[in-house]
Amino acid sequence: MKWFAFSIICAVFQISYQNPKHWTLLPNILVLEVDGTLAEQNLLCMESPEELIGSANQSQEIFWKKNGIDQAQRGNSYRVQLEESLGGGNYTCHSEDGSLLNHTIVLIKEDKSKRRKILVKTDEDYLKCTAQNYSGEFYCSWTWHSSRSGRVAFIKAHRVPDSNAKCSVDTSGQWTCSSGYGNFSCTLSDNRISCLDKQHCPYAEESKQIYVTVFVLSQHFLLEEYFQRFYLSEIVKPDKVEIAQVNTTVIQWSYPSSWSSPYSYFPLTFQIAQLKDGCESCDNPCNNYQALTLHSTDAFQFKVKQRAKAVCVRAKDAFSFSQWSEWSHKRLRNHRKKRNKHLNKRI
Repeated sequence: MKWFAFSIICAVFQISYQNPKHWTLLPNILVLEVDGTLAEQNLLCMESPEELIGSANQSQEIFWKKNGIDQAQRGNSYRVQLEESLGGGNYTCHSEDGSLLNHTIVLIKEDKSKRRKILVKTDEDYLKCTAQNYSGEFYCSWTWHSSRSGRVAFIKAHRVPDSNAKCSVDTSGQWTCSSGYGNFSCTLSDNRISCLDKQHCPYAEESKQIYVTVFVLSQHFLLEEYFQRFYLSEIVKPDKVEIAQVNTTVIQWSYPSSWSSPYSYFPLTFQIAQLKDGCESCDNPCNNYQALTLHSTDAFQFKVKQRAKAVCVRAKDAFSFSQWSEWSHKRLRNHRKKRNKHLNKRI
């Protein structure tokens, strides 16, 4: 009976201090996935501690620090105690004379259902990705939470299903991810990344989605993961259309200069709305009018209604269910009215 009780106690103890799932984000950066239960993780200072020999041919003791503060534990290994989201930090090991031997940054990744958000969800997602054309370049942006400080710790971009892409970052802040399915390079600003798949062919149909992951780190060594997956055809959004007035009754617009060419292979669908007033004080004057849908593979000329005082034009990829461009808004010049008004003043 005593042996049975002792076995139960040992089993509970072992369950209480299980090793968490862990993986390496970057060299010397270890991620521990926690679910709120008690756990511990061993850190190793040196692969061969016997190499640390003092001047008297005696082994030196190894000391540990966490975030620069001396720790009581000694020796080549250090047990990181994990409880809830606690345990993250910069762990360094030192020789007796204080020399730095090694370091490991421990990041804590909490269970998704319990973690707080460093980023804010907008439009039902955390990352918003768009592309101006089919060149292979795209952009992903996000919104930082107003009361939580954080920074980007790691960026990964690859084609699904290849999850073994090798990613790295250089001293200039250029992120690269290479595999047999793509060769991505990304640059980071405060709340936006710009990425390019150098192996993408704009004239071939995409067979694999792009998978973008942004790892965000809080000041308390908590790591949060945000991702988005898409085809370029799903996120492509043309730049604004350029509108010009030919005469008092005719306008014309052209493809955005950033759009992929030839236009016969990458055609756009257009919508035009004719406004009865300029509505200069309106925030979105183009959304209040019914739009006419047109198709063209070149510059387009259109005869406006006599009572129209302004026009709005926007465009989207003709072959995909992607986003419309932002509206281009132009007030019309009516030379005939200006001329009659000038003659009336002379009379």
